Amino acid sequence: MSGRILSIDPGDKRIGVAVSDPSGTIANPLCVLGHVARMIDAAAIAQLAIEQDVALIVVGQVMDGESEPGPQGRKAIRMAEAIRSLTDIPVVLFDEYGSTQKAQSARIGMGVKRTRRSGHMDELAATVILQAYLDDQFEKRNEKKHDK
Repeated sequence: MSGRILSIDPGDKRIGVAVSDPSGTIANPLCVLGHVARMIDAAAIAQLAIEQDVALIVVGQVMDGESEPGPQGRKAIRMAEAIRSLTDIPVVLFDEYGSTQKAQSARIGMGVKRTRRSGHMDELAATVILQAYLDDQFEKRNEKKHDK
């Protein structure tokens, strides 16, 4: 699949949003949406997807130790279904394991001072989710090339 990809990190209070470059290689933070209600949030996400001219929407989903969705994971499934009901753009779920911790580590790696590291990690977490998805897809494409 080619084209931009939108990623969301759904949360109880905020939804982090990231988007890839047109080649689908590099993830960038886009914005944070305040959570209102599932269908209102889904409509805002669908609108962003149209504005950003994306080919795919990736919804971060928390999985438990047995690779099953926990309570937050089930909320992500319902969010993905709501988005699908509002757009023809394909929507996929992707395991977001550790995205917030990786976003925090990225802030540390960028040299952000401790006093400025507190606060919301939503759009960075969405960026981490999207970059993990892009990297996963790149690896799968390379594996297919080597299998031929």
